[in-house]
Order: sequence, then structure tokens, then C-alpha cells
Amino acid sequence: MKSQPIVGAALFRTVMEAAGYRCQCAGECGNPHAKGDGRCPHEHDHYTSKHGRRVRLMAAPADPLASDVAAARLPAGALRAWCPDCHTAAARRASATAPVGDAPGLFDL
Repeated sequence: MKSQPIVGAALFRTVMEAAGYRCQCAGECGNPHAKGDGRCPHEHDHYTSKHGRRVRLMAAPADPLASDVAAARLPAGALRAWCPDCHTAAARRASATAPVGDAPGLFDL
């Protein structure tokens, strides 16, 4: 049996089964994932390499910049399986390319 979170296990299983227990990143993190045919090769509860660490996938929104409140309201169909490395990198890339709002700058008067 694969590991799963204590809370939200049914939702987690639904997302993971749809993803085949494999990270669904298709390059949003900036890595083309050439060895995985364009999709991240990390699988839930497997290791990153022979001497690597164990991968624990997470069910998170397809939009890595979604707020926690918005993410909690999403149905299973709007969630994707992400490995922590891809999710962090995708969020970093998305925030770097996100348009700046109409908020005034720090020194604007």
C-alpha cells in the first residue's frame, strides 16, 4: 500500500490514481524532463536515485500560485500530482513571470 496523508486521503488517492502515482509536471518547472518523455519521472514512494531521497507526491492545483484558500476549494479534477521539486520550481517560475498589479511602489507618492 502506498503512503497517503492522514487528512484528505480520499481526495489524494483520486488525484494520484488519475496520475498513475507519477508527477504530472510537463515542463512547467523549467525542466524539459527529456528522460521521462516530457513528463517528470518521479513516482510516489519511489526514490529519486539509487542513493537519493524518497519522493512524496502532493495533490496541488495546476496553477502553482493558487492561494491556500482557493486550493482547498478545488475539486479533484482541478488538482494535479506534483513532486515537491517540480512544484517549487513551477511556483518560482510562475511568480517571476506574473504581471505586477496596480499597487503603488514603495516610494510612489
